[in-house]
Amino acid sequence: MSFALENSNQKHQDMKPKNYPILRWCKLIIIKAKRAVAILLILLGVFQLQAQTIQMVYTSDAHFGITRANFQGAPSVNAQVVNAAMISKMNTLSTLTLPADGGVKSGTTVGGIDYVVMTGDIANRSETGIQSAAASWTQFNSTYINGITLQSNSGQNAKLFLLPGNHDVSNAIGYYKTLTPKKDSTVMRNIYNMMMPTPAPGGNYNYANEKIHYSKNIGGIHFMFVCMWPDSAERVWMQNDLSTVPSTMPVFLFTHDQPLVESKHLTNPNGTHNINSTDKFENLVLERFKDGNAISFPSTMEQLGFASFLQSHPNIVAYFHGNDNQNNYYLYKGPENNLGLHVYPQEGVSI
Repeated sequence: MSFALENSNQKHQDMKPKNYPILRWCKLIIIKAKRAVAILLILLGVFQLQAQTIQMVYTSDAHFGITRANFQGAPSVNAQVVNAAMISKMNTLSTLTLPADGGVKSGTTVGGIDYVVMTGDIANRSETGIQSAAASWTQFNSTYINGITLQSNSGQNAKLFLLPGNHDVSNAIGYYKTLTPKKDSTVMRNIYNMMMPTPAPGGNYNYANEKIHYSKNIGGIHFMFVCMWPDSAERVWMQNDLSTVPSTMPVFLFTHDQPLVESKHLTNPNGTHNINSTDKFENLVLERFKDGNAISFPSTMEQLGFASFLQSHPNIVAYFHGNDNQNNYYLYKGPENNLGLHVYPQEGVSI
């Protein structure tokens, strides 16, 4: 079985009618998978295999705890207000009519939503003046978990898939700047307990030993949810997981960091490999940085490892991420310019 992925810019390019300006913060991805073709379009996901249709919404980077400088004409708006406004609009997606432009489901009502994916930075780092991760989780629970009312066409509540972001991990393991409290694993523990098959022992959470990664087969596509970035440690789990998947099944990878991983997010290669204000490595992924002793060096060697993995698994055809404040679809070609991975970034509440 061959599998082709087409960019979404030709059809349904603008799916934000005047009454829905806030929907730019989530992604309406439309994917039509019928034997060999998948088409990703802005904002809603549709997977169609014969009579089966599955639709999903993708968002990221809520950053509860901060204020937005400007939102709908008002200054200094709390992120809870911004996120609540997005969820309110998101809950009306099922009634939205797609443009009559010849694209997937052209001119028809969106209909039921089966899944919502959120790839991290639920909380902001709890630096000076920013609320705790625990407070941010309480707001997220109210706004997202209890606030999303989307349902499938069969009347089932849309299932929520979660991953952590760099701010969530730093709150749990510490940071080189002062956090209050110094460590707060509330977000990480709750994501782990919601997404993983076995809850963290005794309600505690240990990042080194309890990574949040899981996979689902949905509509003939294998969805992999990878903790932070597919470094060498995560790729051990990924290899084991993919060994159970037919090589002809397309794989969509969801994670937080972009393929060109930030050097500072890797583990400190210096001294005792700890988090400190001199080196400024954040130790968010277990792989130690190999390209130099400072975060100013590019992450070339780490990307080469990931590129080799992609070449061994050509059925990984799409990569979804948050983190880097952009929404431009692009091809990741790798450090040796020999790849063509379709990448779909999303910054959840960027304005």
